[in-house]
Amino acid sequence: MTDSEFFFQKTGLDRAKVESTVGKALAGSDDGELYLEYKVSEALGFDDGRLKTANFDTNQGFGLRAVAGEATGYAHSADLSEDALARAADAVQAVKRGYTGTLAEGPKATNVKLYGDGNPLGEQSFEEKVKLLQEVDAYARAKDKRVRQVSCSLAGEWQVVEIIRADGTSIRDVRPLVRMNVSVVVGDGDRQESGSYGVGGRTGYAAYLAPESWQANVDEALRQALVNLESVPAPAGEMDVVLGAGWPGILLHEAIGHGLEGDFNRKKTSAFAGLLGERVAAPGVTVVDDGTISDRRGSLTIDDEGTPTSKTVLIEDGILKGYMQDRMNARLMGMAATGNGRRESYAHQPMPRMTNTYMLGGDKDPGEIISSVKKGLYAVSFGGGQVDITSGKFVFSCTEAYLIENGKIGAPVKGATLIGNGPDCLTKVSMIGNDMKLDPGIGTCGKAGQGVPVGVGQPTLRLNGLTVGGTAAG
Repeated sequence: MTDSEFFFQKTGLDRAKVESTVGKALAGSDDGELYLEYKVSEALGFDDGRLKTANFDTNQGFGLRAVAGEATGYAHSADLSEDALARAADAVQAVKRGYTGTLAEGPKATNVKLYGDGNPLGEQSFEEKVKLLQEVDAYARAKDKRVRQVSCSLAGEWQVVEIIRADGTSIRDVRPLVRMNVSVVVGDGDRQESGSYGVGGRTGYAAYLAPESWQANVDEALRQALVNLESVPAPAGEMDVVLGAGWPGILLHEAIGHGLEGDFNRKKTSAFAGLLGERVAAPGVTVVDDGTISDRRGSLTIDDEGTPTSKTVLIEDGILKGYMQDRMNARLMGMAATGNGRRESYAHQPMPRMTNTYMLGGDKDPGEIISSVKKGLYAVSFGGGQVDITSGKFVFSCTEAYLIENGKIGAPVKGATLIGNGPDCLTKVSMIGNDMKLDPGIGTCGKAGQGVPVGVGQPTLRLNGLTVGGTAAG
């Protein structure tokens, strides 16, 4: 059931009464909405030769928000009833006492659908999914005698949302999401190393469960683990760094992307605050946030305020052009909402968040970029990282990296970290590859305690003079 009356048929709510309650609650506010959510999700984890976890959850509820100036009244409940909504309406009205606003015009409608509305959880039986994980485990162990441990997982969800505004306007979206991940530990004597690879998107499971697909995922995780098994201690010091295409865009996401979200810039806590129209990056650097790519993990037909997502140019040829905006921060900054208002669930307020954030490609062949470096580091994949939004300072650990010596890729290294400052890092870009690609669909972004699925991407990049932390003398 995914038609326009999904929530009302499921709960017995009366649409006319709900719309009346919302209208009265938001009268005199600047903005606001009722956000209805229903989500089913599952997660299967296979480890050490057996099924270790199998979870299935159903969550539903609503969040009611009233915005008055810079203040927000928010109430939420897992009880989808008219009584609970009436109590929430009383609570959120406190924010507008003594305040009279003009309700902002609602978001424009869209006929675009970026993904199907089928529920992936019912496509295969539980037994079929367990059998697949068993096959993944067996395949990985048979590939190489050095394989000591295999972990693999499947996760899927199906979310239905409806957003009702004060004038009764209703906007709906149905969002599938799946992910598969494989991790392999290999050993030689006392030494052990690991590698992992994952894929996902707003589709069903079928695309990822075909043998040629999941076997490629296992092959990649094993390849990375075996590379790390041969790694030497990473050098430390300042050196030229080449970032690989695709997933290394996570560094761009963290070190630069968060600083371009509207709330940080309105509050002037971002390193990019007040710099619109100014050069913030090297010539040739163009960064966009694009929530409109079909079936991508970070894409949304509409954001969690009902605004259609867009392809927002953040930096163009090195010049700061715009920020990612939700409705409230856009209104307070006199700008347009960009479809970046996102929330983890009905229990959370929306805020400006990234969707798929990536740097556009340039004109350099990746091989030419590598050959231009006399001595440096080639970083292909990243693990965890930290960033300070106000200063832009970041630290990222590499999960796959290599020395570059005399223009050639040398030995793999272990323990390399990249240390720098986001805005400063953008000015160090000296060569941009023609091989831009997006990550395979595994990103989750955290902000203010909320996690949402995102995408990242970039071409091969050369950065001059980045600080590398390691375990060996440079």
